[in-house]
Amino acid sequence: MMDHPFTLKISPERGYLELFSNHITRHLSAMRNQFLDKDAYESILKKEDVLVYEVYESKRPEIAGELLHGISIVHPGKVGDEYFMTKGHFHSELETAEVYYCLHGQGMMVMETPEGSWTVEAFNAGDLVYVSPRWAHRSVNTSLIEDLIMLFVYPGNAGHDYRTIERQGFRKMIVDKDSQVAIVDNPHWISPEER
Repeated sequence: MMDHPFTLKISPERGYLELFSNHITRHLSAMRNQFLDKDAYESILKKEDVLVYEVYESKRPEIAGELLHGISIVHPGKVGDEYFMTKGHFHSELETAEVYYCLHGQGMMVMETPEGSWTVEAFNAGDLVYVSPRWAHRSVNTSLIEDLIMLFVYPGNAGHDYRTIERQGFRKMIVDKDSQVAIVDNPHWISPEER
């Protein structure tokens, strides 16, 4: 681990991050109950435990003052009508933000607050998405051909809360509707009043 300023090389098209120290892979089996169409999920999983997305991190101390950073790659694909996506998370330290810079591909960032407010931001290569404090977020690859490759940066003390999203889902889903990208309600989303 470096304790002085440094430079990293990034390949936008391949998602290559020089000197990464952690490589996370999320296969379809790790995404159970995240996709609405359970039959489609089980059908795909029976054939192959597809790699949905991966993350390359350049580890830093997980403390205030540090900036954790890395590359996320969401591969193209669908489960039923839903595009491949990340699990999504709140930050454990809720009042921390995150920045995503799209290096390659196209997608949508699905976001919501604990109180149930939501927004969805579409982006392409060259766009930066700022995720404000208190907002859970999930990256969705809306291409069926190309990887979605994003550089992310967030405070060292932010932490990740995946369990809340695993339990309640996101309020909105990104689906392929008649060959068009559409934002639809998640019928299984649990409102703050029901939690």
